[in-house]
Amino acid sequence: MILITGGAGYIGSHTAINFLNAGYDVVIFDNLETGHIETIETLKPIGHVSFEKGDLRNLDDLEKLFFKYDIEAVVHFAAFSLVGESVFNPAKYYRNNTYGTLNLLDTMLKHDVKKIVFSSTCATYGEPEYTPIDEKHPQNPINPYGASKLMVERIMADYDIAYGLKSIKLRYFNVAGCDEKCRVGEWHNPETHLIPNILKSTFGKGQTFKIFGNDYNTPDGTCIRDYVNVEDLARAHRLALEYLNKENKSDVFNLGTEQGDSVKNIFDACEKVLDKKIPVEIAPRRAGDPAKLYADAQKAKTLLGWQPAKTIEQSIKTAYDWECRLQKLINKESDL
Repeated sequence: MILITGGAGYIGSHTAINFLNAGYDVVIFDNLETGHIETIETLKPIGHVSFEKGDLRNLDDLEKLFFKYDIEAVVHFAAFSLVGESVFNPAKYYRNNTYGTLNLLDTMLKHDVKKIVFSSTCATYGEPEYTPIDEKHPQNPINPYGASKLMVERIMADYDIAYGLKSIKLRYFNVAGCDEKCRVGEWHNPETHLIPNILKSTFGKGQTFKIFGNDYNTPDGTCIRDYVNVEDLARAHRLALEYLNKENKSDVFNLGTEQGDSVKNIFDACEKVLDKKIPVEIAPRRAGDPAKLYADAQKAKTLLGWQPAKTIEQSIKTAYDWECRLQKLINKESDL
């Protein structure tokens, strides 16, 4: 049985589908604060999946979970991830992301579970000193979200040395797209990611999408980011666990496409996929946005055998299909 914390959320639910399709039994642990019970119901017909509502900050919830299920390994997503929110409410991020994970690790050790794949982030690197960013790049996070994740990475390293708890840390960059069968998708409130926000602007009358800054030192003046498809990302988590089972050693991997797309490129691709013009305006830069941020993912390709397969156009198409479904659900709820 594989425990997936945060499995009712965006990346966690896609990873659950990948594990289920590969024949694994899965238990999802989620407090549903940002995840959705509808997602759990969608996952049930796919394979052997159980659900337990609970919170990482509650040791009793974790103890009951590990007592009830024969857990072999953990894939850990449960975290708050809004950079801006982490700046004005850091306590929320340290209590959940860091303290909550510490509770999880201690409960794992108590029940002799010593393998975990951790959803980390490129935010642990902070302002890039060079690109593409490899795993040896200095880690100097510039916000509490990135700092909370880096603390967990360091705790895991110490727990390996002291207690033999083996971990794979996956630092990924921008995530895009949705399940190609439109079963689960990106369902955030508020939504902060570029592609769904471009797509959302096409559903409301008079909405204009804002591009923040067009004077960066890039070919078209807009920021460059690395957009990895969520299904490719989900597959990487399963490959990481299988690597951990085989090698029984801790490691860290970047996950990205190794090529950057500018905000303008993404905007143009959205117009092309949707075959429509999208109103846009240029707004001032946001503080703290680096000009370029993309990955060196050669290590994951070499050791995990992972290769991103989806194009950015495929990511946009599946994201739009999901957004259409989500808009229908929102409109249906508003009519009740």
